[in-house]
Amino acid sequence: MNKPEVSRPVTVTGTHSTGKTTFMARLADELRRDRIEVATVGDLGPQAHQLGFPILYNHTWASTLWIITRGISNELAAWQHADVVLIDRGIPDALGYYDAALEYRGHQPDSNYVHLEQVVAAHRHHYDLVLRTILDPRIPLGIDKPRDTDQEFRTLADAHVAKVLHRLNIDHEVLTFDAHDRALVETRAFIEGRLNEPALEAPQVGSLPCHRARTSSAWPSDPARWRSTKRNRSLALS
Repeated sequence: MNKPEVSRPVTVTGTHSTGKTTFMARLADELRRDRIEVATVGDLGPQAHQLGFPILYNHTWASTLWIITRGISNELAAWQHADVVLIDRGIPDALGYYDAALEYRGHQPDSNYVHLEQVVAAHRHHYDLVLRTILDPRIPLGIDKPRDTDQEFRTLADAHVAKVLHRLNIDHEVLTFDAHDRALVETRAFIEGRLNEPALEAPQVGSLPCHRARTSSAWPSDPARWRSTKRNRSLALS
């Protein structure tokens, strides 16, 4: 069978400094040791900031649109050359962060908000597995790079990312900070199952199951939900 035009990513979402990048790096290393070709799509926040876009609690419609559209472009490019694509922040994160910024500043969304949500809602069908990290105030901020220390905004981002996943019926797994080892084992098993399963018919838009937030001890049990070929699986961590 011909390679599908769009492969299916898996994404991890969540507020900043909750272990997403660390988990992704460990997962990529383990997959590569198994000789699985991995491509990664990184967090676009720093690049947006370098270009002059406001980020974090200053996010605007324009900065959110840039992150969403650039993120989709980067994912499409990565899908062309790998067995698995690992995405550190899928595009639902961008919408959640915009929602958090609006609440933080006491603003209401403008008339263009609905278009952002429509893009995210349409693209969500391309993620095979969505993992959501959760904020644990007991875990200190990392010191490997400059980080936002505003606890109020981190808490809002954590809540609004979760709300976006629920509102758009994005099925996902909850990834706690202390469950990375188990999650690595289960995510690898899920990916290997997806790589080895036969091609199946893709669902129609709107036919995916509704949201179920699960802990990392219960990964998807029905790998026959989407079209699959041996190559081009994507995993997105938001």
